[in-house]
Amino acid sequence: MKTIAFIGGGNMAGALIHGLVEDGTDPGRILVVEPDTTRREQLAVRFGVRTTEDNTAAAQEAEILVLAVKPQVLPQVAKALAPALAQNRPLCISIAAGIRHAALQAWLGEGVPLVRAMPNTPAMLQSGATGLYAPPSLDEAQREAAEHVLRAVGMVIWVEEESLMDAVTAVSGSGPAYFFLFMEAMEQAAIDLGLPAETARLLVRQTALGATRMALESELDLPTLRLGVTSPGGTTERAVHTFEEGGLRRLVHQALEAARDRSQELSRELEKE
Repeated sequence: MKTIAFIGGGNMAGALIHGLVEDGTDPGRILVVEPDTTRREQLAVRFGVRTTEDNTAAAQEAEILVLAVKPQVLPQVAKALAPALAQNRPLCISIAAGIRHAALQAWLGEGVPLVRAMPNTPAMLQSGATGLYAPPSLDEAQREAAEHVLRAVGMVIWVEEESLMDAVTAVSGSGPAYFFLFMEAMEQAAIDLGLPAETARLLVRQTALGATRMALESELDLPTLRLGVTSPGGTTERAVHTFEEGGLRRLVHQALEAARDRSQELSRELEKE
């Protein structure tokens, strides 16, 4: 079993550690670098992992190194790790949003195997969706190792072109917020229609859960599932028609384009560091 080191012990790192331990990874093979003493103690007690403050020591020991720090501090952290990585050459996995492979490679050092990952917040419930990108030079064993880490918190999808990582960010990285917004709007509308707030809350959340399970578990596509709920001349048809007349599809398209464009802008800004 490979030694997996995390540079950073925040929420996403905690989710990955939880998933790995639940998946059977020996906690003794997981090393977490975290500057905050309280957080280090929490991780050690909760998961039984080893912790340290020393980035270099972790990089020298790791066979897989997960870069789980904020994008704004990653340039400094990565450059400081480069000498240790040049000696050990672990597989590096960056979960920092917006920083492209070329910039990461330049900071970490040429020849260091590197994967970009874009997980999302449902990973904290082992229900995440993660996009992965690596150049063709990464071998199959290294790809499987990266998948092993990210599959511990949900589904994994590889993209062949790095530019598509911006689309992944727009769809799944930011996506949970879109569904929360729609649920929020439904709750408020239900309250305005006279339902008690708690009743509205429960109905909306359970309906969202049920619809998602149907979409995931059914062999039918989404239009067919929608039509199965939409009786001609009924209440659902009237509501769906209102959505369509209001330009819901156009708004969704524009929103995802805006998120993709902002992802590209952030990449350029972060890589100037």
